[in-house]
Amino acid sequence: MAIYCIGDIQGCDNALHRLLDTIGFSPSRDTIYLLGDLVNRGPTSADVLRRCMRNEGAIQSLLGNHDLHLLAAAHGARKPSKRDTLAHVLEAPDHPALLDWLRQQPLARTHTLAGETLLMVHAGVLPSWTLEDVVALSGEVQAELRGPQLHDFLHQMYGNTPDRWDAALQGTERLRAIVNAMTRLRFCSVDGVMDFESTESAAQAPAGLVPWFDVPGRRTADTTMAFGHWSTLGFLNRPHVLGLDTGCVWGGCLSAVRFGNTLAERELIQVHCEQAQVPGN
Repeated sequence: MAIYCIGDIQGCDNALHRLLDTIGFSPSRDTIYLLGDLVNRGPTSADVLRRCMRNEGAIQSLLGNHDLHLLAAAHGARKPSKRDTLAHVLEAPDHPALLDWLRQQPLARTHTLAGETLLMVHAGVLPSWTLEDVVALSGEVQAELRGPQLHDFLHQMYGNTPDRWDAALQGTERLRAIVNAMTRLRFCSVDGVMDFESTESAAQAPAGLVPWFDVPGRRTADTTMAFGHWSTLGFLNRPHVLGLDTGCVWGGCLSAVRFGNTLAERELIQVHCEQAQVPGN
């Protein structure tokens, strides 16, 4: 049995297929965690979702900003942009089943290996959140996505405020802050004010901002975390921080990490990807 994390696929099912072949994936033996952004901008998003559904249990996913964007577009809450390739899902004959499967997925997952917890999100977490907070807050959003209020939630999900966490937040503002942190965050201030404009690498942090994982006093600092979302960051491998978005859709690589007997034992496996999008276009 092996445990893997895989970074952003973004509709590149051919790359995912080749990566699964490379690692010798066996759904009866292995568990794979996909770190969000399963869909969009690549050519075959529906095929990615179908592959996940066929391997339910062995392949476990969480939601990224592009996955939420697909749900929002399906419910008329967001218009596709010129870079979007959402039609591959929205016009598929089985799109109701694909979208229903997607809405069941959480914003965060955990896995325990040798007594240690691996926490997985698409983008990041806020410095004041504990491991338990992240799991509970993900559950709050998941309840909205799975419930009858899905349509209303998606229409109220977008916006850059509030840009900081307050445990007293309620309703739409609370849910939006959770979604923004877990699916959009790259940089924030040392006080936990979120930035949603900067997409530079960690070495090019704008004035007054730091990568979310470098905020002093972050309460999840001793928890091993895996995330995607940040292609300009590239592969990041620190004892407690693992970044796995290596720009598959931009012609980079699709990356997997295989864990050994502990979370500290890691092997990087990559396949090169055909470029589906050109930066700046």
